[in-house]
Amino acid sequence: MVQLYGDERLDYLLAEDLRIIQSPTVFSFSLDAVLLSRFAYMPIRKGKVIDLCTGNGIVPLILSTRTHVKITGVEIQERLYEMAKRSVQYNHLEEQIELIHGDLKDMPKKFGNDKFDVVTCNPPYFTTPVKDKQNVNEHFAIARHEILCSLEEVILACSELVKHGGKVSLVHRPGRFVDIVTLMRKYGIEPKRVQFVHPKLGKEANTLLIEGIKGGKADLKMLSPIYVYNEENEYSPEIRSILYGDRDSE
Repeated sequence: MVQLYGDERLDYLLAEDLRIIQSPTVFSFSLDAVLLSRFAYMPIRKGKVIDLCTGNGIVPLILSTRTHVKITGVEIQERLYEMAKRSVQYNHLEEQIELIHGDLKDMPKKFGNDKFDVVTCNPPYFTTPVKDKQNVNEHFAIARHEILCSLEEVILACSELVKHGGKVSLVHRPGRFVDIVTLMRKYGIEPKRVQFVHPKLGKEANTLLIEGIKGGKADLKMLSPIYVYNEENEYSPEIRSILYGDRDSE
C-alpha cells in the first residue's frame, strides 16, 4: 500500500506496468516527460544516470524499465520530491532509483564533475514573467518558468555533471532551439540528435527533443518527426505504443 495525501491519486504507467503518484494541484506529468524518457540514450548495465528537474519521478521511473544502472533524480520542490519518493517505494525500485531534494545548481558540487554517463532534464520552458503574470499556483510557476533556474544554469549543470563522451538529453520548446544549441556549444556539449514533435501532420512542432555529447564532434542528425494525433484526433500508432505498449498500438 501507499500513503496518499489530499487530492493525490495513484495512476498507471501502462506501457511500463508501473504506478505513479500524481496531484492535479501540484503536478501531473506531461507527454513531454514520457517522450524524453524514450528518446534519451540509456546504457544497459554499466554507468550512472541523473535526471534533473525530476518532478514526481516520471522520468526515472520510465528509465528504470530501459536500464539496470543506478538512476538519480533531483527535485527542488519538497512536495514533488516526497511524491516521487513514495512512487519509487511503491514500485520497489529503491535499489535502482535514488531521489535527492535539492537544487540542480548544487549537484556538481555534491557529486563532483564528470560523474555521470547520461544526464536528462525536462526543465522549465519559459523565461520568468513579471510577478503578476506568473501562475498563482507556486508549484506550476516553478515547474514552467525559469524562476529557480535559467536555461543556461540547466545546461551548465548538465555539462559539469556529465562525463567526457557522455550524453545530455533535454525536452523543450522549438522556440528555444537556437538558445539550446548555442548554450550547449558554449559549455562543451555538441548537439548530435534532434527530433521535433508535432500535434498532428500539417501543424507546427510544439516540442523539441535534443541530445548532445560532451566533447563530441559536429555531426547533427535530424530524426523523423513524431506526430501525436492522426486526422481523427486519436493518438498516432507511435504515441499509442509509447503510452500503452505495443499490444495496444496495433
